[in-house]
Amino acid sequence: MANRGLITAMTAVAAAQLLKVPLHHADTGKWDLSKAIGSGGMPSSHSSGVTALAAYTATKYGVKTPLFAVSAMLGIIVMYDAMNIRRHAGEIAVQVNDLDVEVEKLAGEHPGLFHKQKRERLKESLGHQPIEVTAGAVLGACIGFVGALSSSKC
Repeated sequence: MANRGLITAMTAVAAAQLLKVPLHHADTGKWDLSKAIGSGGMPSSHSSGVTALAAYTATKYGVKTPLFAVSAMLGIIVMYDAMNIRRHAGEIAVQVNDLDVEVEKLAGEHPGLFHKQKRERLKESLGHQPIEVTAGAVLGACIGFVGALSSSKC
């Protein structure tokens, strides 16, 4: 017997990841299929997955159960992390990636040797803006609710 809660949550993650491609195109006019597997962006797939799990659990078993409490706490932690810690790490990565260029400009040696030797930039798209987390949560809640209503009684 399949774990419908897990399947529902993974469906929500996949739906959010797939939606990133056309939403990125609508925003930038460019198709970028790598958005379907990358982190960051609209909507948050992490938020979608944990909210789907919480909505599935609440609908199927009720909000007064330990199952819902665990899934809700997981969701709160994941969404807080996405909007705060991971987003700030991405903002710091932008500054670090540009630091060598700024130092060379200040030294009057731009483009300098260090800038030419730098091979790998830090990943800048790590976290989410609050609107991206909210969109992921709304998508996940809808998928979680539908998943619970469409599953048979366990």
